[in-house]
Amino acid sequence: MWGGRFDESIDALMARFNHSFRFDQRMWREDIRGSMAWARQLAQAGVISAEERDTLLAGLEAVFAEFADGRFEARPSDEDIHTAVERRLGELVGPVAGKLHTGRSRNDQVATDVRLWTMGAIQRIDDGVRALQQALLTQAEAAGDALMPGYTHLQRAQPVLLAHWLLSHFWSLQRDRERLADCAKRTAVLPLGSGAIAGTPLAIDRQALAADLGMAAISPNSMDAVSDRDFIAEFLFCAALIGVHLSRLAEDMIIYSSAEFGFVTLADAYSTGSSLMPQKKNPDSFELLRGKAGRLIGDLATLLIVLKGLPSAYNKDLQEDKEPLFDAADTLELALPVAAGAVATARFRYERMRAALDDAMLATDVADYLVARGVPFREAHHVVGRLVREAEQRGVALSALPLDVFLAAHPACGADVLQVFNVDRSVAQRRVPGATAPEAVHEQIVQARRCMTER
Repeated sequence: MWGGRFDESIDALMARFNHSFRFDQRMWREDIRGSMAWARQLAQAGVISAEERDTLLAGLEAVFAEFADGRFEARPSDEDIHTAVERRLGELVGPVAGKLHTGRSRNDQVATDVRLWTMGAIQRIDDGVRALQQALLTQAEAAGDALMPGYTHLQRAQPVLLAHWLLSHFWSLQRDRERLADCAKRTAVLPLGSGAIAGTPLAIDRQALAADLGMAAISPNSMDAVSDRDFIAEFLFCAALIGVHLSRLAEDMIIYSSAEFGFVTLADAYSTGSSLMPQKKNPDSFELLRGKAGRLIGDLATLLIVLKGLPSAYNKDLQEDKEPLFDAADTLELALPVAAGAVATARFRYERMRAALDDAMLATDVADYLVARGVPFREAHHVVGRLVREAEQRGVALSALPLDVFLAAHPACGADVLQVFNVDRSVAQRRVPGATAPEAVHEQIVQARRCMTER
């Protein structure tokens, strides 16, 4: 493609180092789509005849079919997917293939290909996140008013609905979908027509070209267009944060499925055993999900380091953008269905969760009882703290302290103070929007269902 400038052929090891066909061949669909759209624009601009356009389109369709059927035969000289397609096109249609690259550079060509590929990846990842959300929502609806201990610092905090905990993960994933949708807007911007750096001299209708390729806008600056990989960095950030959210869900499920908690039993289909200990049932699906977060964060870091300090316009360093992009998409396209399946088939043990509730989790309710009787919260907090310490010293539950101990703790305590120790009542009081009361959680479910109808 560029050998006319050189007297010597490229070193064999340098060729291996330089060639990217090994990994960028997966963009064959996008490369051929872009080339077909370019051929149509070349004809529209009067650069090639209608007959030449039709010959190029027929040849590109034939190359497409070879890739689709697995019949495409790569050559060692195929530097990348672009040269491979152009080389095969020339073999099929002859010298007219040499006109296809008129006014186009591999710089704007590859930028277009990778944007088209990322647009498809965003949609596939969004579908995967949505499926996991549906699994969480289905479990939340099935849980009804089942209670569980809520934890902060992994210490028992306050009672909550199981559905409330499940939906907490739903909403983090909803933010992921919103970020993906926002990223998609900046990805669907057409670089083609930017040439190598200064734009094409041909009368190309870039708006029509963008519409032909399903893109919403055209790049405003040719120098920026050929080097812009912000959209990949943004996608990789979205992917990394999805990985973090999967990891947090996985951590909860791993802990809750342990014998010490026993809140959930994972399906055999998403568990593994031990090669040594016959009794083991390991939550490997969730452990792998937790581990993949590191890989996704690494993909983001890789690209940011590549981009840091590059001079203006295109540089070959940008060839390193694709492997982390492909790796992140591949990782999530496998991880998300596994997560959805593992959640959907998990069996939550409602009675075990309820049995894990204890009266100490209602200490805040005692403080609220005092506040309702005019005691400043900080004073009430201190009073209840002393009661908790007294119960610990006696080795009894907070609710098992004699009434006279409560009455002596503060004048605002009345004979009805022990009525505070009711977990259902505690949960029911927290009815503000976004809280854990059954009616508040039901409203969350309504909102979540609405999100699931949006694409």
